[in-house]
Amino acid sequence: MSRITPCLWFDRNAEEAARLYTSLLPDSRIDHVTAYSVETPSGKPGETMLVEFTLAGQSYMALNGGPLFKPNEAVSFSVSCEDQAEVDRLWDALTANGGAPQQCGWLKDRYGFSWQIVPKALTVMMKDKDPEKVRRVMEAVMAMVKLDLPKLKRAFDG
Repeated sequence: MSRITPCLWFDRNAEEAARLYTSLLPDSRIDHVTAYSVETPSGKPGETMLVEFTLAGQSYMALNGGPLFKPNEAVSFSVSCEDQAEVDRLWDALTANGGAPQQCGWLKDRYGFSWQIVPKALTVMMKDKDPEKVRRVMEAVMAMVKLDLPKLKRAFDG
């Protein structure tokens, strides 16, 4: 069976990004770093070309491909967090050093990639059979930048 491995395009900092990402989540590691063996528009011999890494059990590749392509919000990483402490930890790490908070639990990291940092409990709330509870939670989400689990629970409970 074929396996799909997402490949993330970076200008020149694929290895730095992969090291940050793998430091944040369990079951994550750098699997292999491949250097350019010849001069290309994207790198010189000996510079990092490709980083293969595992992030929370999922395989990824990070390619130093040069400045031609930039990440955008059409693709994002959604992280299901156990509690508010995990939301806060990941939010702080990913918005640090040039990252930017966005609306409704979204952020852009310093490399331009979009993340959704979401407490697991929000997913459960949004699937509730009571449309009024779901409406209140959605209104609360729309008013937030970083998601605040205690406020979401208050909205859910009415």
